Amino acid sequence: MNTKEGSLVCAVLMYAMRCLAEGDLRSLQHMQFGEKEVEALRDLQMLDLSRVEAMKAHCLSVSLNRQVFWPMIDLLKRERKNEDLLNDLIDKNAPFDMLHELFGLSTREYAARRRHLPASLGQGRPQLPERSVEDELYAAWRKIVDGRNSYELNGADYIDLHTKTGVSIRAVWSLVSKWTREESR
Repeated sequence: MNTKEGSLVCAVLMYAMRCLAEGDLRSLQHMQFGEKEVEALRDLQMLDLSRVEAMKAHCLSVSLNRQVFWPMIDLLKRERKNEDLLNDLIDKNAPFDMLHELFGLSTREYAARRRHLPASLGQGRPQLPERSVEDELYAAWRKIVDGRNSYELNGADYIDLHTKTGVSIRAVWSLVSKWTREESR
């Protein structure tokens, strides 16, 4: 039966073995591996690692580098937020070209992420809103671009425009793309 201590030691030993295989002796030195320990790593076999996982004691001194930890946590939060935004846009039937431009999504990934949606969604051109609603959308879009002095919108902006006006994400993308092309000439 694997123990938490054994799993930790095994993971570190596997990392150390990879460093050794890749010639990254500097990382091994930072982890306090000397010549004898490096030789012992060379002799380890997979069966040895499975035995280590069952041990209840460990040979490690672990510490947290806060200068690396907090930026890593911040990055993970931003990536999670970005992933949530992407999923929200997909759930709202965002078109491929939008998600490709905003997130670099490939056609394969786009198709895979849309598999859970009804097949009738996203076929054909988006239905454009009535003129009064389009004018409302245009005003909301102008407020964003004028406030930033830029035509670049992010995924949250498109959801915001969709929510404020009730216009489908596909139609918002289509109209905003058209307006951006016209205005930036």
